[in-house]
Amino acid sequence: MQAVVARSQASAEQAVAFIGAGQACCDLADLPAAQVWLLTVPDSQIAPLAATLAALHPAAAPALAFHCSGALTAQILDPLRALGWQTASAHPLLSFAQPARALAQFAGTPCALEGDASALFGLSVAFTHIGGRCFTLAAQDKLLYHAGAVLATNFMAVLQDLAERLWQHTGMPAELAQQMRATLLQNAVNNIVALGPQASLTGPAARGDWELVNRQAQALADWNAQASAAYTALSQLAGELARQTRQS
Repeated sequence: MQAVVARSQASAEQAVAFIGAGQACCDLADLPAAQVWLLTVPDSQIAPLAATLAALHPAAAPALAFHCSGALTAQILDPLRALGWQTASAHPLLSFAQPARALAQFAGTPCALEGDASALFGLSVAFTHIGGRCFTLAAQDKLLYHAGAVLATNFMAVLQDLAERLWQHTGMPAELAQQMRATLLQNAVNNIVALGPQASLTGPAARGDWELVNRQAQALADWNAQASAAYTALSQLAGELARQTRQS
């Protein structure tokens, strides 16, 4: 690893210290020539970054450039591909909340690869070497694939926050509401892992108690309209899952 560029020198230095190698930079123009470029910026910045890199290195030897967006395809790197570069995307299906925690959790992580075939071979070797389990993803499937990742991870935090706010709103002590993260939530996750989503489904929608579902949705509407809409939509999906369970 030769260098890291970030929005600030301090951030670049933190990254280099964590990685344990490389030069910290805060300007793309200061980066040395490289054979592999990893672009880990917000999705909205990938296209501008690719265009800037292409403008800075129009005569550079062709290299491999890839980004780690789960939703965007390698096509967004076309300014570099036009220069003869190999382009791809590689998305590890892992919640990167904290670098050290993510590193400890990485072994066995699914890594969705998409892009030029020649680039995918090298990325598969690299990600497999650090413990990833690689598979190829079609470009047209990336949005649905990433939506699945959002449903499985990001929204769990949102739902847990809503649950804790409701419990505290109804008088549960804050420490008990927080304790539910390590008991009720953990038990639910353990059941899903052990039994699968269908067999671990519980609650009024799973029982077909739609009168209670509707009453709870109305009570939620008086507290938070968005929470009520989410509860209603998720209850409908839970009912469909319960019907599939009974039919299987």
